[in-house]
Amino acid sequence: MVDPVGFKPASFNPRLAPVAPAAPVKGAQTATQVAQASTAASLTQAAAASAPVDADRVAKIKKAIADGKFPLVPSTIADRLLALKLQWNPHDKA
Repeated sequence: MVDPVGFKPASFNPRLAPVAPAAPVKGAQTATQVAQASTAASLTQAAAASAPVDADRVAKIKKAIADGKFPLVPSTIADRLLALKLQWNPHDKA
């Protein structure tokens, strides 16, 4: 038989005790790990400083939309949104 969909009260099992979370392991970092962390931090700061956006292209697209000259095809938009959601690449031949 199929269980109904909805709220089910949790059953209590007195034989099962809650488990405490494990304590974090503390260890010394190697010089390589410290160098990699500082390199990653500097790369992150550099990437955050400049936006990876082509402002000229964005301005052209905004103007074309405002003028009514930008081709908007609802089926193409829907297909690309679904592909993005499913992380699917239509050009991937694998």
